[in-house]
Amino acid sequence: MNKHLAIVTGHSRGLGAAVADQLHAQGWQVLGISRKPRAAPFEEWAADLADPLPVAERLQAWLAERQPARLLLINNAALVTDPGPVAGVPLAALSASLRVGLEAVVLLSGAVLAGAARCPDLRIVNVSSGLGRRPMAAAAPYCAVKAGMDMFSRALQLEGVRVTSLAPGIIDTDMQVQLRSGDPSRFPDVARFVDFKASGALQSAEDTARRLIDFALRPDFDREPLSDLRQV
Repeated sequence: MNKHLAIVTGHSRGLGAAVADQLHAQGWQVLGISRKPRAAPFEEWAADLADPLPVAERLQAWLAERQPARLLLINNAALVTDPGPVAGVPLAALSASLRVGLEAVVLLSGAVLAGAARCPDLRIVNVSSGLGRRPMAAAAPYCAVKAGMDMFSRALQLEGVRVTSLAPGIIDTDMQVQLRSGDPSRFPDVARFVDFKASGALQSAEDTARRLIDFALRPDFDREPLSDLRQV
């Protein structure tokens, strides 16, 4: 069994897909978790992280049967509601966004820490956002999720866990398409996101994944609980 194990959530597209593929190419055993697997060349679980408890319970039991020398959990999955005021977002969509983006992060982290308690090199990277540290109108659920992720990471560090909450920058993914397609009457910052694309300011998922992995494997990756990939 490969002694280097990476678990990547939201691995079916975008940044998660690029991270999982690059780790697999580097020889890591990879477990990808997403709602719609993509026939990747590594183990995949089809799971809806809007209902994270069964996934976390399965993961904890799965890890208890393995003894990796190195374990990397990358909590990448997120579910973005359509840009607009909270009053206009269906309650079910709000709930799903919070459960995927924050509850799943807490539960999967707990499952990894308990299931692989004897792993000598266990690291957690929580993929955060600048919007967890800077509010934006019409994106309150996403801001709340990422702010919660940041605080969770800070508190975990106080428990001795090797973890960082990492803002990766502005990436050319489906999320950006969703944001720049927003209704200007409900999303006052839509022009800003249109300009990101038009001006070439968006990073590729592949390049961001490469830099994220390099950062996650550094000896001092957890020197600070909150980091920004554009500044490291």
